[in-house]
Amino acid sequence: MVTGGAGFIGSSFSREVKKPVIFDLLTYAGRLENLIGVDHIFVKGDIRNYSQLEDTVKKYDIKIIVNFSAETHVDRSINNAHIFLDTNVYGVVNLLEICRRYDTRLVQISTDEVYGEQENATEDFPLRPSSPYSASKASADMFILAYVRTYGVDAIIIRPSNNYGPRQHIEKLIPKTIVRTLLGLEIPIYGKGDQERDWIYVEDTAKVIAQLVETGKKGEIYNVPGGQRTTNIKLVEMIGELMGREPKIKFVKDRPGHDKKYSMVSTKLSYKVTPLKEGLSKTIKWYLENEWWWRPLLNDEYFLRETSW
Repeated sequence: MVTGGAGFIGSSFSREVKKPVIFDLLTYAGRLENLIGVDHIFVKGDIRNYSQLEDTVKKYDIKIIVNFSAETHVDRSINNAHIFLDTNVYGVVNLLEICRRYDTRLVQISTDEVYGEQENATEDFPLRPSSPYSASKASADMFILAYVRTYGVDAIIIRPSNNYGPRQHIEKLIPKTIVRTLLGLEIPIYGKGDQERDWIYVEDTAKVIAQLVETGKKGEIYNVPGGQRTTNIKLVEMIGELMGREPKIKFVKDRPGHDKKYSMVSTKLSYKVTPLKEGLSKTIKWYLENEWWWRPLLNDEYFLRETSW
């Protein structure tokens, strides 16, 4: 079962497995359009609702749950932390209780942001989250490790770096830059744009997760960095260059607690990644060819606003 399987990374992963049961609430970030072409069983449900989870696991005799369900946008977490606590923590505890009761394996999709601003963080680094979003993901990770230790739950944690690619909501930096450049709109950049992120193409992440679903060892944490770090301003300029357009950059007040750098390494995995320019070219091409997909999202508050503060 893929919880959050109608979202960005979840729908990409769902293309890597055979007829998954997709359990998704279809919030603003989850869309049935993301599942076109995917052979699946769909259940509209909320991981915060234990009985819905239990009914689905029993009905389809689920043996593995891969959890992508999460509130993920940092800006939204700063404006309202409560829903991040409800979904990213309480929801994961529900999943853990289900896995404990029905002997089901949990694969939790976490994030490099739980490490905060640390250089070359390995899987055993301390967690130093900076935002309500990353704090909620770190808390979920801690609950998972506790359930492995206390109850013997079969669970693993996967921490990818920043993902990009087709079907990512236009509130996020890369699709926001592409779409706003297409529309001739300014692109708001926090501070000086010198924040550094590590990027990985979403299909690469999906393949690594699909492998770890079967091979990951109980109680282990796996970092999945892209190994392609660049600053936000350089990234936006690169997108403009690939599009053959000059992006209209507008520097805005930085957001509170903004991490300047995410730097993570993997000590347990070896895998191939798509070069950043190649992945960006594929992503741009997808947004150019799928205007029908992003047009309905143009009125989203976090696409329209210049800054949250």
